[in-house]
Amino acid sequence: MENKKRKNVKNKSNINEIIFSSLKKNGGMTITDIVKKTKLSRSAIRTSLAKLEGAERVSIKKIGMAKVYSLK
Repeated sequence: MENKKRKNVKNKSNINEIIFSSLKKNGGMTITDIVKKTKLSRSAIRTSLAKLEGAERVSIKKIGMAKVYSLK
């Protein structure tokens, strides 16, 4: 059981790295853009973006209904 918890933490860390890398390469992206590039779920991306936003590593720009995420 403890092994699964460690694996999940590692996967969450990897998701953050994948999203951060994708934003670094592509500049501003919406969640839909990130889903298309990474093939990750919307909820995993949203959770990771919220953490990156809390750590002040990403900024959000609202354009109409869309939110564009980019690195600070």
